[in-house]
Amino acid sequence: MGKRTTATVAQIRKLDDSLHNRALRVRRNLLSIVQVAIAAGLAFYIAQRFFGHSVPFFAPMAAVITLGLSGGARLRRAFELALGCSVGVGLGDLLIYNIGSGHWQIALAVAVSLAVASFLSGSQLVSNQVAIGSILIATIMPPGSSSGFERPIDALIGGAVAILVIAVLPNAPLSAGRREVSKVLALAASVLEDVAEALARRDAQAIETALALVRGSQTNINAMLEAAKGSKENVAVSPLLWAARRRVDSFVRILAPVDNAIRNTRVLARRAQVLLQDGDAVSEQQIAIISDLSLVTNRLAELYAQGHSEAQEVPELVHTLRDVGARAGLDVAKGGVLSAQVILAQSRSITVDLLQVCGMSRESAVAQLAPTSSSPAFPPEVD
Repeated sequence: MGKRTTATVAQIRKLDDSLHNRALRVRRNLLSIVQVAIAAGLAFYIAQRFFGHSVPFFAPMAAVITLGLSGGARLRRAFELALGCSVGVGLGDLLIYNIGSGHWQIALAVAVSLAVASFLSGSQLVSNQVAIGSILIATIMPPGSSSGFERPIDALIGGAVAILVIAVLPNAPLSAGRREVSKVLALAASVLEDVAEALARRDAQAIETALALVRGSQTNINAMLEAAKGSKENVAVSPLLWAARRRVDSFVRILAPVDNAIRNTRVLARRAQVLLQDGDAVSEQQIAIISDLSLVTNRLAELYAQGHSEAQEVPELVHTLRDVGARAGLDVAKGGVLSAQVILAQSRSITVDLLQVCGMSRESAVAQLAPTSSSPAFPPEVD
């Protein structure tokens, strides 16, 4: 009875957690939901009331599709949507009018439409809309009907209304980007922690799980870059966000160092696994450096998740990273095998990446490292 009760409590807690996460997701997407709803209704109203289209079904559809696009490409893709509609309807009307409607006619119309679309543009959206336009003419819209040629106009209306809604009801310019940066940094921090613990225990197998996580990081990186493009587009479109341009530009500048940090972490983890498989080891100082990098990276992830990437704590993190850089000299891997030297090199690279995330230029960040050359390009800075 006790076990059943414990299991039931655990299931309830799991359900509560799931419901909480789902509620948070709805709350996070609430503005986007409002944007899409308003754009769909307004596009339908404008197409019907001011353009006289009896059933302008594609106006709200185009608005929804445009707002659903991400990565800062909504302006361009709204135009591509209208272009695809126009070409598809025109080709479909011309072909179906001359060859009739049927299974082989649809196949031929789609083939010709896709060939023309490929010639005009490399966009998949254009190709899809051209093919759909031809299919509509061959099925539910008779050749020469006005409804077919209303569709490109509806597409333009829907796209224009979607951009207008973005301008009037913009999303917070950095909220999505900061969340994605936080995810990437949190992943890097977790992998660095696992590597430090595995090196301390000399457990090569323990790194395998960390490697599996970091190998799948490209999805997170892509999401981060797409969110940043969306932020730049929002600021460009909406006058209400023009004052945030400088903050967005500053945010975009840290994306490359964040990307580099996760990539360098991936190389470090892979080399650490090779080192342990060979039965070699690194010094305790190297393990401490990786552990400190993990702590700093994790704290940066938390700051970005909270939206306080410029908090007072950042100078303290910079101080810690400068200390790590000063300790990461050749002596900590003295006498070590090649893998140990590579791990040191990657630790130094990650230190530079994180200093850049904290706001330093690359030159100043490299200057925080203990020199490994008699004539370093960026000599250590003197306080």
